[in-house]
Amino acid sequence: MSAAPNPGKFLYMLEPVDSLIHAGWIIPVLPAGVVLPQHSLAIWQGEIVGIVPTSEAQTRFSARREFDLPHQALIPGLINLHTHAAMSLMRGLADDLPLMTWLNDHIWPAEGRHVSAEFVFDGTLLACAEMLRGGVTCMNDMYFFPEAAARASLQTGMRTSFGIVVLEFPTAYAADADDYLHKGLKARDEFKDEPLLSFAIAPHAPYTVTDRTFAKIVTLSEQLDCGIHMHIHETEDEIQQSLKEYGVRPLARLKNLGLLGPNLIAVHAVHLNAVEIADLAHQGCHVAHCPASNLKLASGFAPVDKLLQAGANVGIGTDGAASNNRLDVMGEMRLAALLAKGVAGRADAVPAQTALAMATINAARALGIDKKIGSLEIGKCADIATIDMSKVETSPCFDVISQIVYAADREQVSHVWVDGELKVENGSLIDIDTQELLAKTAYWQNKLHPTQ
Repeated sequence: MSAAPNPGKFLYMLEPVDSLIHAGWIIPVLPAGVVLPQHSLAIWQGEIVGIVPTSEAQTRFSARREFDLPHQALIPGLINLHTHAAMSLMRGLADDLPLMTWLNDHIWPAEGRHVSAEFVFDGTLLACAEMLRGGVTCMNDMYFFPEAAARASLQTGMRTSFGIVVLEFPTAYAADADDYLHKGLKARDEFKDEPLLSFAIAPHAPYTVTDRTFAKIVTLSEQLDCGIHMHIHETEDEIQQSLKEYGVRPLARLKNLGLLGPNLIAVHAVHLNAVEIADLAHQGCHVAHCPASNLKLASGFAPVDKLLQAGANVGIGTDGAASNNRLDVMGEMRLAALLAKGVAGRADAVPAQTALAMATINAARALGIDKKIGSLEIGKCADIATIDMSKVETSPCFDVISQIVYAADREQVSHVWVDGELKVENGSLIDIDTQELLAKTAYWQNKLHPTQ
């Protein structure tokens, strides 16, 4: 008769992990289209160390904490490839206006009166709270006072790439282009050792930056090996203005100045001809597609399918809450897929798995951090969102990826981890005092609109 098994022997052999998540589905994004039903994911010291069938997980791992989520789909944390986080405090301030009227008559004057380090800190907290609850674990931000935004982001534990904003005209933050660069680089030096933070240079747009300043930006980008994050070809007016002032379209000007390349994230890229699409793809540029903002400001329809077909890397952004008005990457995924079909005249343009890739691994590639995040793979950082697929709105579920893109919404996000740290549990924020945040928001609302 064989000896009885020794439970202590098997317990000793188990691999210790911090968290073990048992899910209905794991969608790693890479390889494309793969779905792993009834699988578990193990996290140790912020890193994914195992993805195995749930039937095997408890015989392999001993976890400090286990999460039994049989109705949830695990996806990589979503990445917002373009936003102005602090502008959350201007949500709804000037709706239903053309871009330049919106900017010149409302947004820029309001910023001139109210934007400060305190405003940026509080506005970024509000944005991080909204995005984390919607499954967004990383953002690519572009705004003033990046040091204040960095502190807010670190307080919430969100992964962030901060843009060193550059303009030629003075604001409450800086006096001229050189001052913007000086202050932004100082902020970069202050936070350079923070593992959740990275920096890029963020010239606002071709129409607000001179050739002289662009030459400095190209040099700095090469010296520091950092990205360039800029609004490009958002409107037809921008293109006509460039033709009048420089004799070429904005992208041609940028190409002549040496800005096109793998370090460039071109935001919006709505009005592109065939040559420009080919140039963006050939030069290895990235595009941050912001469909809701483009629609709300009547900027137009970006040729996303043509960009993808040409080989350009396209990610998804929300733009700021002042022009969207939601920092909702799940909603942007759905809109991006549907608009692409309408623009291309093909139902198979931007299928669901491509839309999900745009919001995860494509955006990570654009930020140069795809070896760390953007997919659920062993050795990558544990940036994870879970979506509850048991709701009426997502039942029945024949294809979980399609259901996430076309039917689910951000209210179904139940749990979120950033770098292995739990940030949202059962839909509730863990590290953010919501009541205190709402009180701060009300304070700024009263300052922006004291009569309301």
